[in-house]
Amino acid sequence: MKKFLTIIVATLPLAGFAKVREVRIAECSGAKLSAVIAKNLKKKQSSDTLRVTLTGKKYLFNPAEAIERELYISNHDQDNPKSVGLMLENAENLIIQGGGAEFIFDGRMLPIAAVNVSNLTIEGVSIDFTRPHISQIVIEENKDGRIIYRPEEWVDFEVRDGNFIAKGTGWEQSPTSGIAFEEGTRHIVYRSSDIGVATRNVRQLADGRISAPWNNPSLKPGTRVAMRGWGRPTPGILLDRCKDVSLDNVKIHYAEGMGLLAQNTENITLSHFGVCLRGDSDPRYFTTQADATHFSSCWGRITSNDGLYEGMMDDAINVHGTYLRIVQVVDSMNVIARYMHPQTYGFDWGAKGDSVQIIAPRTMELTGANARVASIEQMNLKEFRITFDRPVEAAETYGIENLTRTPEVEFRRNTIRNNRARGALFSTPRRTICADNLFDHTSGSAILLCGDCNGWFETGACRDVTITGNRFVNALTSQFQFTNAVISIYPEIPDLKGQTKYFHSGIRITDNVFETFDNPLLYAKSVDGLIFLNNTIVKNTDYLPYHPQTVPVFLEKVTNASVQ
Repeated sequence: MKKFLTIIVATLPLAGFAKVREVRIAECSGAKLSAVIAKNLKKKQSSDTLRVTLTGKKYLFNPAEAIERELYISNHDQDNPKSVGLMLENAENLIIQGGGAEFIFDGRMLPIAAVNVSNLTIEGVSIDFTRPHISQIVIEENKDGRIIYRPEEWVDFEVRDGNFIAKGTGWEQSPTSGIAFEEGTRHIVYRSSDIGVATRNVRQLADGRISAPWNNPSLKPGTRVAMRGWGRPTPGILLDRCKDVSLDNVKIHYAEGMGLLAQNTENITLSHFGVCLRGDSDPRYFTTQADATHFSSCWGRITSNDGLYEGMMDDAINVHGTYLRIVQVVDSMNVIARYMHPQTYGFDWGAKGDSVQIIAPRTMELTGANARVASIEQMNLKEFRITFDRPVEAAETYGIENLTRTPEVEFRRNTIRNNRARGALFSTPRRTICADNLFDHTSGSAILLCGDCNGWFETGACRDVTITGNRFVNALTSQFQFTNAVISIYPEIPDLKGQTKYFHSGIRITDNVFETFDNPLLYAKSVDGLIFLNNTIVKNTDYLPYHPQTVPVFLEKVTNASVQ
């Protein structure tokens, strides 16, 4: 390994008195890189900028030298502490220029965590792991209910007592589920969804291949199967309580959870960001264990432009808040409310002055005018005591949504392809633009507008959405949750008949191109104000139609709609 080198130069800008502290770091261990950055952050004045330029090609991080932190991360497993590779915290005005540097991680780690950092820019770095926790195999023979498969060369495994066990530094697992990809095209196999995998009662042949009892005729020789568990301990990058963050030309090739998870963060810009393979020749067919990017209770503006999202085991982008459930009404101005989803708790939910609204979960209707938080006390990891500035119409089991922590969203010129589940999910009342993107074989729906105070507890109602200039290519090759059409507007409403108001509103779907083998283009439920105009539909015969929705447009409790 090359000897690391640090050069520091202080410069004075032409205007003002803030300085730029320059740090150049050659190839070194990940632990040394983290230490040098932390040291220089402490040295600089708060108004000064620290610019870190990486001149090395690879920086290797291992769990033995990781930084241990207790971090509660939305939509992830809440096991603590986390082993963090690069820990950025309680800082401002930081620029990390990678120049194509590769951050390589071993074991089970959270690669980058930024906590309480403002004015942060990271550009030109990639994140990958020496041994992903997904075991990719190649189907070589499929006959008479028995399959012979070959684990890819990077998969470390053993057959123990008839069980296929994948291994890495500090971890091992026997995969329980899988996603099957077509050889060459990398599309998910038609109508396969999540498949069971044969990791029990197997035997290893003399040439290293595995013979397994596995009856699945759709797995043709050459098919790649990404065998995995359902754990998601950490994302590739965590942003928590940050402000004004820019990630430019950052690539995440693998993470054991989301690619990027941002929570309680204001203003995030992704430019040429990627959760992607290492190019067309990459032997892997998968990237992350869950969503490529996920934004929970953020505000300000989220921008994701010119990105590439492929091979992930869930959506390209999901923007939402979190409903708390009222578990006790103390009086008309005081309630005890709780995080409900097992992967979402432990982090900040709101602050004094935040605007909130109360929702009845069975009909998803608002119960009265908005209120503001007069005070909020976190009682434990899951519960808050909230005092409002005026009386509210609340009852036990009702939900509370924080309207202040909702962002505007711009999602433009991105490519989403060959992934599991869905493409883009938006659940925010503020202006949302989804334009000029390519959704290519997203497997399930390409776009979902949801809202759920009963299962996922992810807010909320959309009020201003423009979907325009997008190209949708063969969505709906498999069925997953909420995949009623290429564009699915599907809030979870247990008592739709009892609903007297509408959940979503202000949705415009215009000038898109739908290239599809099947019929359903749009499904919408509980919408006031829907436009579906000037869209081009191109039918193909790439697959056989099968979807249970047989009409192009299906509207359920929709008013003020213009559909042509």
